[in-house]
Amino acid sequence: MLKRTHTCGELTPGHVGQTVILNGWVDAWRDFGGLVFIDVRDRYGLTQCVFEPEVGAALQAEARELRNEYVVAIKGVVAPRLPGKENPKLKTGGIEVRADALEVLNATPTPPFEIQGAEANEELRLKYRYLDLRRPAMQEVFLLRHRMAQLMRSTMSAQGFLEVETPILGRSTPEGARDFLVPSRVHPAHFYALPQSPQIYKQLLMVAGFDRYFQIARCFRDEDLRANRQPEFTQLDVEMSFVEDDDVMNLMEPLVAGIAREFTGETVSLPLPRVDYRDAMERFGNDRPDLRYGMELKDLADLAAETDFKVFQLARENGLRIRGICAPGGGERYSRKDLDGLTEFAAGFGTKGLVWLKVEAENLTGPTAKFFQPATQAKLRERFGAKAGDLILIVADSQAVTSQALSNLRIRLASELKLYDPASFHYSWVVRFPLLAWDDEEKRWAAEHHPFTMPLAEDLPLLETDPGKVRAQAYDLVVNGEECGGGTIRCHDPVTQAKIFSLLGLSPEQAEEKFGFLLGALRNGAPPHGGIALGFDRMVMLYAGLTNIRDCIAFPKTARGADLMSGAPGTVDARQLRELHIRNVE
Repeated sequence: MLKRTHTCGELTPGHVGQTVILNGWVDAWRDFGGLVFIDVRDRYGLTQCVFEPEVGAALQAEARELRNEYVVAIKGVVAPRLPGKENPKLKTGGIEVRADALEVLNATPTPPFEIQGAEANEELRLKYRYLDLRRPAMQEVFLLRHRMAQLMRSTMSAQGFLEVETPILGRSTPEGARDFLVPSRVHPAHFYALPQSPQIYKQLLMVAGFDRYFQIARCFRDEDLRANRQPEFTQLDVEMSFVEDDDVMNLMEPLVAGIAREFTGETVSLPLPRVDYRDAMERFGNDRPDLRYGMELKDLADLAAETDFKVFQLARENGLRIRGICAPGGGERYSRKDLDGLTEFAAGFGTKGLVWLKVEAENLTGPTAKFFQPATQAKLRERFGAKAGDLILIVADSQAVTSQALSNLRIRLASELKLYDPASFHYSWVVRFPLLAWDDEEKRWAAEHHPFTMPLAEDLPLLETDPGKVRAQAYDLVVNGEECGGGTIRCHDPVTQAKIFSLLGLSPEQAEEKFGFLLGALRNGAPPHGGIALGFDRMVMLYAGLTNIRDCIAFPKTARGADLMSGAPGTVDARQLRELHIRNVE
């Protein structure tokens, strides 16, 4: 075999005159009769090779037989390209290799899709993922992923964090999502669980005195998949001792700024903005607001009281919210048909109607404008800071419905009206989430984050009197409207932890059964501690400019959790099931 001396992205005019050997895949071939050009590609780049008449008819004939994606070795002398034939887009664009030897290492069949051509459908790409990953665009994504992982490791290490691996096979504990279970062969009828996160283990490391831990961890959740969710995913997992919520956020911000500097060239001003959860829900309708643009939700109950519009009157009588947004330029952009489409879109989030008002120079127009007296119209314009050409959208419904409908309208309109630069980034923290949420189906409280979250000190008395008002020492990192990380200060006090378990419907005996080893650790000198987990896959997706998280995971699953390439999940034979003491039931 002709073993390579250089990669296909390495040669420059400084190598002219050297004899080299390249190994790689045929990216393109061109036959001009007397000259045969072969572009050879590897993950480092692409080099043009030329077979001239001087090499002989036999070697030229062999070169003419090459096709795209053949694996080849080519030996030759580096020479400058002819004047005017240089390719400034390539690092190797000033040279070519004048070949004098060729070895076909693997003659391949015609690929199911063009490696360098138009995008194939996703199902085909996932079935032949090893070919999909050969595409230079995909390899750039994984180069970025590698660089981000190295930056995370170096930044955390520089701040005194230790990288510690935690078990993949553990005990099933109720943490929210469904566990992936692994049957034990040597312990019949017993199961391991794959970790939804290293949550309990990293808390135990703090009890053990490790003080600062991190890990780029693999996590598993057997849940119904949604857009940009995978059953197995990667997160930067972090925990530290003797801290409060501000300390965790302050320690993570240099990493956020470093990632921004490395992958966007921007300098991020620290500290990052911090938005209270309740404020985020009131102003933006969700707990991960995209702050690259405004268009904030406004309460309009007082102005609605000034109108004769029966929908608003009934809403007020029934204690519902009346809220709206103003889309800059939306009045000029959207036709009546478009507005019908927006009404239908809002209905998908439970609304019974959408009031729209176009802002003209002198007044408001629309089917309901007649119910708004001139003085009320003026107040509406003032509340939104509306100008001629804008569009006001109003929803009257419950807190949840108005939040969901208007927040999703806000996101859609901002994109359609181009209210922000898609290449820009905005970073913020959302803080002080509710500790608990009421589960109507179970008729009990459920943990908003996880059952080990510490309440705010000033809210501790409310655990006894009004649990729904208890705020948590919890914080999410939000980037461009995406939740890229979340963390909490943990409950290191066994008494407070017992109260929380009780509210979650766990008796002392049940809590001991499910979390006995953790509770035992908390009773044995647990320091105050807390941490965070950053969604590694999601951050790679954002900085690579992607919209599909599967494109930044080497071997992802489909929306139904299937691996089209390997055929997983698959069946196993009866002997394996017998060894695991498992019987299939039809």
